[in-house]
Amino acid sequence: MYDLVIRNGRVVDGSGMPAFNADVAVKDGRIARIGRVDEPARRVIDAGGKVVAPGFIDPHTHFDAQLLWDGYAKPALSHGVTTVVAGNCSLSLAPLKAEHRMKLVGMFNQIEEMPLKAFKEGVVWDWESFSEYLNRIRKGLAINVGQLVGHSVLRLWVMGEAAMERTATEQEIGAMQDLLRECLDAGAIGLSTSYVDMDETLKPVPSRYADADEVDALASVLSEYGRVLQIVPEFYDPDLTIARLDQLAELSLKYAIPTTFSPLFVSADNVAAVERVMARVDEQFARGARVWPQVQTRPIDISFSFAVPSLLFIRLPGWYNVMRFGTPDEIVAAFREPESRAKLVAEASSQMALWSALRLRHVGSEANQQYVGKTLAEIGALRGVSPLDAMIDLSVEEKLDAHFIAESMGHNQDEHVGALLRHPRVHIGASDGGAHILSFSTYGDTGYLFGHFVRDQGLLSLEQAVKKVTSDTAAIWGIPDRGLLQKGLIADIVVFDPAAIDRGAELYVQDVPGDGSRYVRDAHGVDTVIVAGGVAWSATDGYSNDARGAIVPGELVAA
Repeated sequence: MYDLVIRNGRVVDGSGMPAFNADVAVKDGRIARIGRVDEPARRVIDAGGKVVAPGFIDPHTHFDAQLLWDGYAKPALSHGVTTVVAGNCSLSLAPLKAEHRMKLVGMFNQIEEMPLKAFKEGVVWDWESFSEYLNRIRKGLAINVGQLVGHSVLRLWVMGEAAMERTATEQEIGAMQDLLRECLDAGAIGLSTSYVDMDETLKPVPSRYADADEVDALASVLSEYGRVLQIVPEFYDPDLTIARLDQLAELSLKYAIPTTFSPLFVSADNVAAVERVMARVDEQFARGARVWPQVQTRPIDISFSFAVPSLLFIRLPGWYNVMRFGTPDEIVAAFREPESRAKLVAEASSQMALWSALRLRHVGSEANQQYVGKTLAEIGALRGVSPLDAMIDLSVEEKLDAHFIAESMGHNQDEHVGALLRHPRVHIGASDGGAHILSFSTYGDTGYLFGHFVRDQGLLSLEQAVKKVTSDTAAIWGIPDRGLLQKGLIADIVVFDPAAIDRGAELYVQDVPGDGSRYVRDAHGVDTVIVAGGVAWSATDGYSNDARGAIVPGELVAA
């Protein structure tokens, strides 16, 4: 008897080959048979009219903290994502000495916009080493996790405060190499670094103080394990991006390792620049290098309130300093005091088109509910003030709990984004799941891929899109036994309706430790999500305890 049989489905196996009708049988956490299955099973799923595909793999997330209180990485799993890669952008929660915990929390708060209170009330700090952290998140894990080692925390462990001040000595580089080996032996999927991020004091993160020799030495360790190097380049500058991808290409060629950089956006004002970047990617692949650009599917939307710092204001020092370092009372005072307010208004006036287009999305008071859904230009006209003044006034009235959204700021032209997504050397990712929880909801990127670019626009075929987020990703990251529906492989499977799959509207929910809130999206059209042969989520029953996630690639655990 099989443990599970999925009958009557349209199998899209992840290889890129045409879809076909077949049943899929699962036994002991692995795919036992694909074809006509008449034998009985303990559980049968009728997939008539639906697609049966490998579970989706999200290669750029920051679920490091959330996994400590939520082993399902909700709601990513409900969208068909069965494997996530965490620890990107030079930041991981291990290896981490006790004296560096608050420093890392500060960096997560600044870079990934994770609330300080969530760490304070949701995290029990009972690990230091990388292996101890992996053992910690294994408890209750229902989704598969590929955990990167953050370059910044390697430096902190070895160099202490000096990690944020200077390059490393030869001895310190050797110690970092030894520490990286320990992490890789424990199950790390690779190393992440950043050339752009800033810490909570607005100074470069530790990884940015590393010189080329240090990065080269760490890449040499990755070569011993065949692991991945992930970087965040200076994505705002195409020339610097090209220089970084050239650097990655040389490391890839020298050490025979895969590399990836994230993000790469294409918008109306940088089409030619992105074409230059992709032309260089093609040149480096032709040389035999592996330098995968990561591209997200969704347009760029940013939400914010003045209750928490927002990266939307990072280029307005006066505003950002008030948000970053001021208490709520100090922020309100800065908005109310005439001279301070005048300075802030003057600094932001050059971006009036941005403020005018902002839409009010959430308030707490009954009096201001009438404005929800309107732009600041519309609200300003109703109130007889400028859009900028309307934003400030509403924020004061709502005690900083007025939420605004800048919609479709870029990466929003289907023709260009679609061409980039279907490029054979583009790696679909950059979701940032688990981070920026009050800025935007990344959940549903796969639903948007299949609903918008496959079904509605026809810019990718169903088979192309499935391959992009399954076997291609597994191959790039060296994740064995996943990404394909083939006999003998781990049974990570998603069943979805191709006519209905999509992402839902953003929802404001309060489910973060410390009474925190975030924006999420429900899954549309996803029927069943299976991890290692166990049903982890279904549209009828929600989340279940049948799935057993694993740490990949260092450990593959069958249910």
